[in-house]
Amino acid sequence: MKMSINKYEPVYQQAYEVIRNMIIHGSLPPGTKLVEEKLALQLGVSRTPVRESIRRLEQEGLVRGKTVIKPSEDDLRNSYEIRILLEGYSARCATERLSKEQLELLWENVQKGKEGSLEEMMAANTAFHDIIMEASGNPYMIEVIDRMRSLILMCRRKVVHKNPCMHKEHEEIYRAIKTGDGDTAERLMQEHLRHNLEVCLIEDLGE
Repeated sequence: MKMSINKYEPVYQQAYEVIRNMIIHGSLPPGTKLVEEKLALQLGVSRTPVRESIRRLEQEGLVRGKTVIKPSEDDLRNSYEIRILLEGYSARCATERLSKEQLELLWENVQKGKEGSLEEMMAANTAFHDIIMEASGNPYMIEVIDRMRSLILMCRRKVVHKNPCMHKEHEEIYRAIKTGDGDTAERLMQEHLRHNLEVCLIEDLGE
C-alpha cells in the first residue's frame, strides 16, 4: 500500500496518519514491531517521515519502544474514568445547548450507526460522541478528550464490533437530550461508557 502524496501536506504528517489508522483499524495489531525500513517501503516514502511518525505515536501512547501497545486494564479503566466524568457532564450540557440542526445530526448518526461497514459504524459512533462532547463548550475538556483520541478509537473499534446494546443506548441518550432531561442524559451516558468498558475488558481477557 503506497501513499498517494498530497503536495500541500507534509509527508511526515501523511505517513503519521496512515500508520495511526493502520494501528486503530487493526492492520498493525498490538504487539507489532514497527520497522522503519519495512514501513517506508510499504508507504513509498523515505525512513525519515516514518521515524518522525513513530516518535509522535509514542508521544500519543499508541506505541512503546517502537511496538504497538496492547492497552492494559489500568489504561482502559483510567481513560474510561475520565470519559465517564467529562462525557456525562457534556450530555447534561447537550440538553440545553444543542441546536435543532445539531439534534438532527445527532439522530442521523444514531441511525447510521445501525448499519453499514464496521468503518462506517465507527465513524457514526465517533460523530455521535463528538457532537455531545462539543456541547460542553469547554475547550479544556475537549482538549483532554482529543489527547486520548487514539486510545478511544482503539477501544471504539472493539465496542462497535462487540456491544449489541450500543445502538439502543445511543438512542436512549439522544431521546433524553432531545427532551431536555439533563439528569437522565448524564446518567445514561455514564452507564453507556461503563458498559463499553466492560466490553473492552471482557474482549481483552478473552484474547
